[in-house]
Amino acid sequence: MGFKLNISDKEKAWKLETDTESLVGKNVGDVIEGKEIKSELDGYQLQITGGSDMAGFPLSKNVEGLALKKLLLKRGWGMRDTKKGIRLRKTVRGKQISSTTSQINMKVIKSGKKNLSEIFPEQNKSKEPATVEQKPVEQTA
Repeated sequence: MGFKLNISDKEKAWKLETDTESLVGKNVGDVIEGKEIKSELDGYQLQITGGSDMAGFPLSKNVEGLALKKLLLKRGWGMRDTKKGIRLRKTVRGKQISSTTSQINMKVIKSGKKNLSEIFPEQNKSKEPATVEQKPVEQTA
């Protein structure tokens, strides 16, 4: 079982895949120490802000436990339609992280000794636009 972690700070979001079992049983909104995830994150404090399970259902901080539940949602969280007065029943998962959770979102509360750009150097590269090779046009007479 592995988790895909998205760690956000003020600059950007950093991606990390981990097989650690220390996150199982934690809830959305909990603050954890960074060294529980990876030893290089020593000194960091991270808050769990959300996530999703293997089927894509989001973790809801308003639902206790880890079961699936259908909620009647109005404008805002989990809604694409912005028409006034629209309510839809959506399936969400409880706020507890379990073996069915595949992705976890976190934000940095307290920074450690090393900067995140030093911990994740492979994600530091800037994206360069792909160049399209143009073929010479043959002229017919």
